[in-house]
Amino acid sequence: MKNVVISGMGAMSSLGLNIDDFWKNCLDGNSVCDEIPDSWHQFTDFSSGIWSPLPPIDYQEHGFNRVELAQYDKVTLLAMAATKQALQAANIELAETENNKRQFKLTNLDSNRVGVIIGTGIGGVSTLLENHSHLVLNKLEGILIGRGLANPIANYTKPRRLNPFTVSMTMPNAVAAAVGIKYSINGINNTISQACASGTSAIGAAYKAIQSGEIDIAICGGAEYMRDEYGAVYKSFDIARTLAIPKNDIQTANCPFDKDHSGFLFSEGGAGILVLESQESALARGAHIVAKIIGASESFDAHSMMSLAPEGLQIKRMLNNLLSQTNLTSRDINYVNAHGTGTKLNDSIESTLIKEFFPHAPYVNSTKSILGHTIGASGAFEAIASALSLQHQLLHPNLNLNNPMTDINLVGRKSLAAPLNYALSQSFAFGGHNCGIILEKY
Repeated sequence: MKNVVISGMGAMSSLGLNIDDFWKNCLDGNSVCDEIPDSWHQFTDFSSGIWSPLPPIDYQEHGFNRVELAQYDKVTLLAMAATKQALQAANIELAETENNKRQFKLTNLDSNRVGVIIGTGIGGVSTLLENHSHLVLNKLEGILIGRGLANPIANYTKPRRLNPFTVSMTMPNAVAAAVGIKYSINGINNTISQACASGTSAIGAAYKAIQSGEIDIAICGGAEYMRDEYGAVYKSFDIARTLAIPKNDIQTANCPFDKDHSGFLFSEGGAGILVLESQESALARGAHIVAKIIGASESFDAHSMMSLAPEGLQIKRMLNNLLSQTNLTSRDINYVNAHGTGTKLNDSIESTLIKEFFPHAPYVNSTKSILGHTIGASGAFEAIASALSLQHQLLHPNLNLNNPMTDINLVGRKSLAAPLNYALSQSFAFGGHNCGIILEKY
């Protein structure tokens, strides 16, 4: 069996627009939490009212021209930018194609043996909502003007026209497809859409494709972008009572595994991309190997669209399958990067399962406690954090942990040095999807 390694990573996130900034802010616990845009309050009320916005991004500085900016939703732009970082980190040389200076090819690699597998929960939803608002607002404006009435719609932002690329921008598969087009990659090109487990599932699928010999190299991970002009996506989560509700200081509202948790910190979005390949090919190219992936497994609850099965039987089955793949026992796992959303039911079930399945008390933390929840990208960011933890033998804090809800071995509010050989990164999603991968120190 091939040894599958991580040879490159890229990140576009609220914690930073590259891996170094992302990891430094993870270790320092520098969460980005702010009040939602004032303009959203014109349309509805919110129970939460906080989110984790991305920093300002000049996409032209990331190499995109005006045509690309018009043709791609931001979820796709984020994934393409993170992919470029990951390819460069993997020491994969890029060359401009002869006919298109904005399209590249991977030098000295067989493009038929390279694949793209990227997860996203809702794809180009911001484009869909933007163009929907164009139709609705222009129609209403015409009615008001025709009746000689005041026109309050003039005060609101509305697109100048319907974007002719709306269909391709909205398609969830546009994320992986655009990466394949940008870098002239002809191998498998797949999209995984399993809500909050999409990123982890995509990494697992890439690992298995390399193991089976279907491809030699995989670009994988997750991407999401959830901002819209009127806060409609945010409101959808808010009305479902899944978001963190501040009591006093908004900076302490996001607190997975704490008794005071009330929900997750909604993130504007982001993209985490990894390059996976065989150890042999990475070494031959002189790539710097971050960590190994040695197992991937999934299961399905068949219980509820929005909550975990309380007994966690299918999660246990997924974990047992992982261990059997790797010939490890539960005691070999030193670190669990938990799903750790901050929602009451999920945290309760997950912490109970961790305590039962890992009685030796491995270290546990939640990357979402710092980053917030990026839905389809979350599993990719958590895999990146797990790989960096193994590489540096450091664990980032579990932010805002004052009153732990259980006695599992949660990392406290400061980063921690620890001897780490094996890490589990796990994700659970709306619909009932359970995904996990095991990483090994290289």
